[in-house]
Amino acid sequence: MNKLLIIVVIILLGLFSSTFIVYEGQSGIVLQFSKVKRDAANESIIYGPGLHFKVPFIDTVRVMDTRIQTLDDQADRYVTLEKKDLIIDAYVKWEIDDLSVYYLATGGNKMQAEALLKRKINNGLRSEIASHTISEIVSGKRGELMETALKRLARSAELGIKVVDVRIKKINLPDEVSDSIYKRMRAERQAVAKEHRSQGHEQAEIIRAKIDRKVSIMLATANKKSLEVRGIGDATASKIYSDSYSKDPKFFIFLRSMRAYEKSFSNKSDVMVLSSDSEFFKFMKFNG
Repeated sequence: MNKLLIIVVIILLGLFSSTFIVYEGQSGIVLQFSKVKRDAANESIIYGPGLHFKVPFIDTVRVMDTRIQTLDDQADRYVTLEKKDLIIDAYVKWEIDDLSVYYLATGGNKMQAEALLKRKINNGLRSEIASHTISEIVSGKRGELMETALKRLARSAELGIKVVDVRIKKINLPDEVSDSIYKRMRAERQAVAKEHRSQGHEQAEIIRAKIDRKVSIMLATANKKSLEVRGIGDATASKIYSDSYSKDPKFFIFLRSMRAYEKSFSNKSDVMVLSSDSEFFKFMKFNG
């Protein structure tokens, strides 16, 4: 009974060690004496999803994720055609294209594969960005740049990896460049503001001069009219005096003397020393 149990256990262990499972989204290769197992055409044997068999204790299975992966690392610095620095944050979509090459190049380690791929992607992007200006990179030509980079990096044969897509997420200027650009923009805005203020002052002076000229002309016209009116009034008054004098000279002399008395004696503090025989008082003499 014990022997039978041992035989059953051995058979089960043999069956367990001679089978392996590849899950959906994965593919596997078998290593036989540390070499990738190949078929009669010397092509690597790839095992898709399902239950498979292997030689126990001789074959070693390596299962790898064949789904599309995303390489999204930190932003890096690149130099453009006009020797300007840019901080570009990009991501890459990739998948395993050749399992045996991928395993031999990276040992099936995803982190190792992405480190090697990142170095290759950065070199490709540097060469592309170095052939374009900043305006081309940030404008509509960004798509053309990414398409060219994708064609160049589409298949990394030495890594067994296929690059599915390359995209730029964000483009920034380095801090020191941004500061200098902001300072230049500020200086340009200040220069424009100063020019506008100068033009405003100039226009204000022009408007002020026009208004002063109009005011001067209006005042001169008003003075001229007032002098003309005053002249007409004086002439009319002189004519009235002349007509009055010609009609009754004695009454006119009397009236003027009365007005002279009125003005002379309007202030009580005024003192006049005149002879009683003065012509000024002839209308104030009484004949008894």
